Amino acid sequence: MTLIGYHASHEQFPPSELIGYVRTAEAAGFGAVMSSDHLTPWSERQGQSGFAWAWLGAAMQATQSIPFGIITVPSGWRYHPAITAQAAATVAEMFPRRFPWMAVGSGQAMNEHVTGQRWPSKRERNARLQAAIGIIRELWSGELVSREGPIRVDEARIHTLAEEMPRIVAGALSPETAEWAGSWADALITINQPRENLRDIVEAFRRGGGEGKPLYLQVHISYAASDDEARANAFDQWRSNAVTAAVAETLRLPEEFDQACAKIRPEDLDEHVRVSADPHRHVEWLRMDAAMGFQEIYVHNVGRNQHEFIDVFGQEVLPRLKDSGPET
Repeated sequence: MTLIGYHASHEQFPPSELIGYVRTAEAAGFGAVMSSDHLTPWSERQGQSGFAWAWLGAAMQATQSIPFGIITVPSGWRYHPAITAQAAATVAEMFPRRFPWMAVGSGQAMNEHVTGQRWPSKRERNARLQAAIGIIRELWSGELVSREGPIRVDEARIHTLAEEMPRIVAGALSPETAEWAGSWADALITINQPRENLRDIVEAFRRGGGEGKPLYLQVHISYAASDDEARANAFDQWRSNAVTAAVAETLRLPEEFDQACAKIRPEDLDEHVRVSADPHRHVEWLRMDAAMGFQEIYVHNVGRNQHEFIDVFGQEVLPRLKDSGPET
């Protein structure tokens, strides 16, 4: 059965408030939590960005048993891979079997430029990411690690390790990235896109070496009491999602995202956010996701109405998915 998880959006809510949401989500029947890891929000309207790694330990302590995952960038700007390796190992040691995966990506300037380093091309960022993954895996094996480049490491060793370390999941938004990641990632995570795009990404991952590996999906939705309210929520909080990946990778400040979105209309979000006040429509969408082979789906309600979303999905969406299973 497909696992349906809750996405904790640090860009939109203070970390103390997010802890309350994940506790409510666990009680409502969500099976896991996915956490973002940002230094800055996508827009000035969102206005938050707590430190996700500190929050992760607090949130796992505050909940009963659900597992957590996080998507992060360990390529040596904000986080050196040795620090990421230590952070993940500590969380995994404190909460056995509750930190099953850590997703990684090549990064965006908005979060990484603050260390003052040159922001490189996508190709160079991919090379740094693959080097970082190699460093992390060796550190998790207890080895003494030194490297000259592209990320320098000088005799690093992680002394506190868990019996079971998280799988490393590749974040990919395009078939090219997915195919490249198939050879080194333990699993793939992507976001909702038109079905044909999702199929291309999944097929590319499998073709690149990911055959048989788990597939995860993050879906951006906007649920509210009416379609008009749901669309207004999406436009207010998540219109930055309509900016192309190539543009989003280079913008540095929330104000720049707001400027880049100046001409986006509410109806332009349909390709990026699933907007509907009908719980049955959301059930149908999630069933189609499961039928495509995604074993874990993390739902991000982009509006601020988190309690309303969690309550309705707990009562009207999750039970239907459990009762009927995925439709093919």
